[in-house]
Amino acid sequence: MSYAIASALPDQARKTVGEALQETLVDLIDLSLLAKQAHWNLIGPRFRPLHLQLDEVVTTARNYTDLVAERLAAIGVSPDGRSATVARETGLPQLDEGWLKDDALVGQIVELHTALIDRVRTRLPEVGEADPVSEDLLIQLLAELEKSAWMWQAENAS
Repeated sequence: MSYAIASALPDQARKTVGEALQETLVDLIDLSLLAKQAHWNLIGPRFRPLHLQLDEVVTTARNYTDLVAERLAAIGVSPDGRSATVARETGLPQLDEGWLKDDALVGQIVELHTALIDRVRTRLPEVGEADPVSEDLLIQLLAELEKSAWMWQAENAS
């Protein structure tokens, strides 16, 4: 495989890190789309605070989408965020269709976070071995996702 952008990473490390970051990119794009879908279809007495909290999920996902895509480009791997790629390769569970009741939606958002956290954590060891800079980015992402997951879980805790 030839690369248009040079990288300090050896080819095997670039391949390993590139695949992990690409998978993360796809999942982050999907998370932002799913959170927006929920934002538009949320109903129930907790509509307003959850509506706003969903925008925080979208913002975090979009910010890290850009950071992950730019890291891919920096190591010489072309990021692929096309809708067909996201639809084909996402590893996240999908939301129910139609209106989403507030209590049930909170559980679904927790599931989305948990799935993404698990997927990123499984990528971390090989990324860390190949490229500490990319590992650091994924660690920062995990901190944000785990904080958000905690806050969403607290929504339904009793």
